[in-house]
Amino acid sequence: MSTAVTTPSGPEPTGPEGPLDRLRALYGEKRLAAAYPAVPALLAELARRDDGPAQLSRAGRLLAKVAPEDIAERHPGIEPAAVAVTGHGTIDGLTAPLTAELARHGVPLRVSVGDHDAWLRDLQDTGSHLYAPGTELALCLLDAQVVFGELPLPWGTEDVAKAVAGKLDLLDALATRYDEHGTGTLVLNTLPLLPEHTRQLVDHRSRTELSIVWREFNIGLLRLALAHPRLHVVDLEPLIAEGGPVRDPRLAAYAEVHLGEELLGRYARQAGHLLRTLRGRTRKVLVVDLDNTLWDGILGDDGPDGIAAATTYRGAAFGRFQRVVKQIGGQGVLLAACSKNDSEPVLDVLRTHPDMILREDDFVRISADWEPKDGRLRALADRLNLGTDSFVFADDSPFERGLVASSLPEVALIALDEEPALHIERLLADGWFDVRELTTADRGRAAQYHQEAKRQDLQQATGSMAEYLDALGVHVEITPVRDHEVARLAQITLRTNQFNLTTRRLQVPDVRERLDSPDHLVLAVRSRDRFGDNGVVGALFAHREDQALRIENMLLSCRVFARGIEQATLAALLEHARESGAAEVRASYRPTAKNHKVAGLYPSLGFERTAESPDGAAEFRHPLTELPEVPGHITLDADFRRDAG
Repeated sequence: MSTAVTTPSGPEPTGPEGPLDRLRALYGEKRLAAAYPAVPALLAELARRDDGPAQLSRAGRLLAKVAPEDIAERHPGIEPAAVAVTGHGTIDGLTAPLTAELARHGVPLRVSVGDHDAWLRDLQDTGSHLYAPGTELALCLLDAQVVFGELPLPWGTEDVAKAVAGKLDLLDALATRYDEHGTGTLVLNTLPLLPEHTRQLVDHRSRTELSIVWREFNIGLLRLALAHPRLHVVDLEPLIAEGGPVRDPRLAAYAEVHLGEELLGRYARQAGHLLRTLRGRTRKVLVVDLDNTLWDGILGDDGPDGIAAATTYRGAAFGRFQRVVKQIGGQGVLLAACSKNDSEPVLDVLRTHPDMILREDDFVRISADWEPKDGRLRALADRLNLGTDSFVFADDSPFERGLVASSLPEVALIALDEEPALHIERLLADGWFDVRELTTADRGRAAQYHQEAKRQDLQQATGSMAEYLDALGVHVEITPVRDHEVARLAQITLRTNQFNLTTRRLQVPDVRERLDSPDHLVLAVRSRDRFGDNGVVGALFAHREDQALRIENMLLSCRVFARGIEQATLAALLEHARESGAAEVRASYRPTAKNHKVAGLYPSLGFERTAESPDGAAEFRHPLTELPEVPGHITLDADFRRDAG
């Protein structure tokens, strides 16, 4: 699914041609399902308005009237999300913003909302909608009344302390139950403490004690997320800090709406980011413009002495933006620059200008010339062996953003403007680079791509692919996954699209469940060569099926394509299967828009096709009579014993 989503940058013109009017027109013409791929761009326009949250809620109410099954039937590449909602008080107000926030990322919402104040029953009952198969998110919205509504009268801080301790133990037990019986991710939230609560205590000391108890309670809630693999806790405090009331006291009193519309809208945005992350749609590359994006001024007009990222009030704002970009790059996001400038002056600025926080080595690629930026983004994607749908592009020029949006709608756009003080907010607003857990591989990703540049230089210097591979000196190691690599293997299943034979996405608990089963093989594939260690670059999941070994999935990072690693891995697995007494090895291929390159992998290694469906999905078997050889240029170290790690 290709979508263009733009981070807010300012108000949009109103009038009959506004995005909400266009959505209403599509709905009135009964074409909203058919035109769903255009919806994210319309919602992006709404989000740029000053009243964006309210507008998105209106759009969400409209979109909620369209059956997600109708959208999926018309657009096979679009997969609706099953989200179950429960909570304390009245929570119906979440559906509209949640529908809109998921639609911003091209995902229709299939939502089930529990009965009023049924959160405890829903979490205790493993037959409830929260535990339904296929549920991706189970949202449990709580508020402070789950505690204060149970206190005696009069109450004191000791009563609150006792109540929150009991509530924390209860939520811990319920999260354990969801770990064991749930299939998706349970989402809880921290609970806002309101002036209405603190001011019921008339002495300042008690108010201070209450604030301490409540903060410790929320810290305990956040710690639960570290202890339970299927739990995520949304911290409402940063969302409240963005402004607006927590709730309307009249709606709270008369309708038990304890979390207001603005806060629910921000919560829905976080839920949308989480779902995108769980589906492996985290972006990998941040491409930034330079003039009036990383520094104040235009290098070609003002010269190196006329630009600033420090020393002036306005320049300092650009310097703060550079610090945030560098911070993101230090956590595995690849940084690239794309600027309409001459190359040498740009490189000189990045190497020597005293204001610069970002330097040449912080970027995996610097593209400075006068060619159209959409073509240069394509070239950059080819160079990195990534899809442009893994790119985020930040630019202050509406023309350049419009060019990229029309030519590469799958690229996420950050709309910057002449106010650099807002650059950081706009960059971070949509959490494009969020992951569930940062791995060692993430932290070293930029270094890996710098190594890759050396490999490409070697390939260009050798006469043939065979000579290149011989000179590269590829070493492959295959063993059962080690405990500290489980998060990395889950991440590979989420983020790998091209070399992914069945596209089955696994979370950390799913990987651990297979790892704990004696009938399953969970293998990590590591590689290194003359230029360095690539770390864990692939994964293979298999299990016993009758007298056969069934390959559930095989995945390989795009960084190590075309080096024979896949042939070596499968050759080792087939040999292990034969030696362990398997009668045959079975495997499946499920086609997607991105994995067509591996459609012929199994036949090329001696697998026989046993079944094929009209959509291109196929079943294979290998009789284990003649096994493929490990490519001669690869040194293979394979050990399938569970204690090999």
